[in-house]
Amino acid sequence: MFEIKEKPEMVERALLVRLYFDPREADESEALLEELEELVNTLGIGIVDKVLAKSRAMHRKFLCGTGKAAEIVELARAHDCDCIVFDNQLAPSQQREWEAASDLCVIDREEVILDIFAKRAKTREARLQVELARMQYALPRLARMWGHLDREGGGGSGGSAAARGMGEKQIEVDRRMANVRIDRAKRELEEVRKQRATQRHAREKLETPHAAIVGYTNAGKSTLLNRLSGSEVMAKDMLFATLDTTTRKIDLPDGQPLLITDTVGFVRNLPHRLVEAFKATLEEAVLADFCIHVLDASSPEVERFHDTTLEVLAELGAGEKTIITFLNKIDRVTDPEQLAFLKRTYPEALHGSALNKLGMEELLQACSRVLADRVHRERYRIPQARADLIGLLHSHAKILSTDYEGNDILVHAVVPAAIAGKLEQYLQETPA
Repeated sequence: MFEIKEKPEMVERALLVRLYFDPREADESEALLEELEELVNTLGIGIVDKVLAKSRAMHRKFLCGTGKAAEIVELARAHDCDCIVFDNQLAPSQQREWEAASDLCVIDREEVILDIFAKRAKTREARLQVELARMQYALPRLARMWGHLDREGGGGSGGSAAARGMGEKQIEVDRRMANVRIDRAKRELEEVRKQRATQRHAREKLETPHAAIVGYTNAGKSTLLNRLSGSEVMAKDMLFATLDTTTRKIDLPDGQPLLITDTVGFVRNLPHRLVEAFKATLEEAVLADFCIHVLDASSPEVERFHDTTLEVLAELGAGEKTIITFLNKIDRVTDPEQLAFLKRTYPEALHGSALNKLGMEELLQACSRVLADRVHRERYRIPQARADLIGLLHSHAKILSTDYEGNDILVHAVVPAAIAGKLEQYLQETPA
């Protein structure tokens, strides 16, 4: 039997459960249960207790055996819970069995993440992505919503029965309506993706290099974007604080412009349908010239967070990208052994703190090195009659200084390789 712990009164009460089946999974399962606690807290639901339980085998009905299920249900009732939240992914039939046995709302990790995304989505694209993922998740679970209406409508002349047709059940109507909504969301999302592609094409015409900030949720990605760009993207100490991509333009130390995009954070066991639904957002990482991988150096789970991000990037097709690893929150690491571990495990990583502006210059220098072959720093003597070339430099290069000598314009600029050839005849020799 599980021990009942006294907890303060809360409006909505949840019991968290994680089942595992291999003793070697115990430590990771405990870490995942703690992460679930953070996710549920993000929804504002009170947690009365957590259960980490081992089952000898995976069962079809409850995932665990009936005896273990009865103990979990008894604990939830003793705590007067409103819901049971599983870290495991539950099949629709298992979810119905748990609800029937407990007479409580039962949800899993995927539904928790979907609810968080629904609360945080701001732009039309993000809202469509969330709606699509939620409807796809809910479709096989409609039976539990409409059990009291799951009866044949008959073929009489009554309004709803006639609309449904002979022998059609209420659940069939709702499944059809859900499929209509899914199809509509897909169409609208495709339109948004086309608009994003148009915007991206305009960026590519400018040939401005692009970096994507990626990493585990709450690693400090938005804070880093704010520090590098001077912008005010929302950055809070919470999971999935931002879902929408934000792109800002900065100047690197060598004068080269760089577009930086903050992307949605990753978590372990990120539901596949969310990876699919958010591909339009996450593809910024795929199409970027390189990625800045932000890790929370102070987290004991830093190695797992690192691996999770690389796994998701690989799934998106961005696994071969050049990656600059940035160990954020390094000022919070006070244990010498942890510091030694970080240096040993990530010898090429940069150390810093976005919050306290540590390591920002080193990070910008690293970005310049990645893009060193993309630009030339040159001095030109251009006749004033060639205003078209001056306009080209203003549009596609970073002009560092401009001077005039007779009928010529002396320009010092950081020039992309793509247009350097057009200006080659106006190069000035660099003074020795």
